[in-house]
Amino acid sequence: MILAESLLRALKDRGAREIFGIPGDFALPFFKVAEESGILPLHTFSHEPAVGFAADAAGRFNGALGVAAVTYGAGAFNLVNAVAGAYAEKSPLVVISGAPGVAESQRGLLVHHQAKTLDSQFRVYREITCAQARLDDPARAPGEIARVLGACRALSRPVYIELPRDQVDAECASVGPDPAPPEQPEALAACAEEVLARLAAARSPVMMVCAEVRRYGLEARVAELARRLAVPVVTSFMGRGLLVGSGAPLIGTYLGVAGDPAVTRAVEESDALFLVGVILCDTNFGVSQRQVDLRRAIHAFDRQVTLGYHTYPDIALGRLVDAMLARLKPAPASNREGRRNTAPAVAPQVFPRGLAADEQAIAPTDIARAVNDVMDRNGPMPIASDVGDCLFTAMDIAHTELTAPGYYAGMGYGVPAGMGAQATTGRRVLVLVGDGAFQMTGWELGNCRRIGVNPIVILFNNRSWEMLRAFQPESRFNALDDWRFAEMAAGMGGDGVRVTTRRQLKDALDRAVATRGRFQLIEAMIPAGVQSPTLERYATEFKRKREALQRTGIRDQGSVKEGTDA
Repeated sequence: MILAESLLRALKDRGAREIFGIPGDFALPFFKVAEESGILPLHTFSHEPAVGFAADAAGRFNGALGVAAVTYGAGAFNLVNAVAGAYAEKSPLVVISGAPGVAESQRGLLVHHQAKTLDSQFRVYREITCAQARLDDPARAPGEIARVLGACRALSRPVYIELPRDQVDAECASVGPDPAPPEQPEALAACAEEVLARLAAARSPVMMVCAEVRRYGLEARVAELARRLAVPVVTSFMGRGLLVGSGAPLIGTYLGVAGDPAVTRAVEESDALFLVGVILCDTNFGVSQRQVDLRRAIHAFDRQVTLGYHTYPDIALGRLVDAMLARLKPAPASNREGRRNTAPAVAPQVFPRGLAADEQAIAPTDIARAVNDVMDRNGPMPIASDVGDCLFTAMDIAHTELTAPGYYAGMGYGVPAGMGAQATTGRRVLVLVGDGAFQMTGWELGNCRRIGVNPIVILFNNRSWEMLRAFQPESRFNALDDWRFAEMAAGMGGDGVRVTTRRQLKDALDRAVATRGRFQLIEAMIPAGVQSPTLERYATEFKRKREALQRTGIRDQGSVKEGTDA
């Protein structure tokens, strides 16, 4: 077996379903093997950021490895922003970069695509990946591949593999199993029992779920845990779309003052907030009505569990969930002491429905109503959303699978993520994207025919970077030109329509759902300055908190207390 095939088979054995990439001269030998071996399907895009976004979304939807393949220098440096976002949001992304051959790197000449040194790229990726390897020794390569892919799966963060082009065809052994992560059975047992005791003693426990629950494929088990604990469940902003159809007691998404007041009270007044795989970031907690005190919370994240002032290290989230379930089996739907949970009942979030098909102009909430109506008639669709008001509008869409860069907030994610999600799952995806983000990566829709996908894209066109305008309305540079995107769809192999009224929006969405085989682009024209109520509340409160911090001179650490009265 040659080295490239050994790598490809290791990826497939660990759950990768395809490779997204753009070839280049240093990567051509690897792409040739990938194409001719057929071990994994190979989908090419037009620009490296889209490759990263598509592979990231594939990994998120599958709870397995997403794979991005690029060439050295000009290709890999273009990919950096997408990989940084995957690192921040804990997405299991494998980056494979072609590289100068071992022999040519020793000639003493500068190599094209080289930046400062031949190692500059490797050092950059060391900063935004959790493990790295250069496969320049076929004898060591199997162990290095297992080490790096094992880290990707255990930590659910990106990893980097550099493959010199003269090593692609080198004879190589197959890759063995991942190294076993450290385990501490006694610590796990003590941790599970302490968590259960804390929840049992609480008056108003609440469970919040976030990114890691999806990343580690834990939705069914976490839903069962919530049912047995009989505690209300909320998703974080980053966790929106989790536990869909699971039967868990899901009451909504926590958005602080920007969200449902009942959900906000349940979270902020809880005396045992169980944070399950939750990223402690400003988008999750930056607009809290009142500070969430982590001294009273239980935080399971990044292979450790923190309760108050102490932490259990090396506790994988899946093992914690399983240990808790094992201890709850004798008393289903109650806590481990058999006492029914006394947390107050919270009504589930109500989503807007019933779009009025009239001649009124379109507002973001109308798009949410139209999507909810369509999903009520045709069943739920997975959603890939970009950042901006389209993502805040998604908070008004009934619970369905959702991927979005809600924390890192890098523009351009939505379209390639939707394409990657459909390519890996086979399910048609609804893409929500703003005109600013569409200018960056919307043109990747021209690759839908080759990849074999047909997403429905709703483009929020307000001729503005509207989310930025929400934070700084006085700046003229937030205005964008009208590019008339719908007219370009036919040339890219899809169908496009521009709509300006609620009636046109309803008709266009109905047609898009009924039309198969070609991507559907609905360019929804939104009057300047019209924002979703959720974005308005979020931006107003975020600015108020920021200004308050600036006035008092207090360093912004989000809105979460960590063991201090400050």
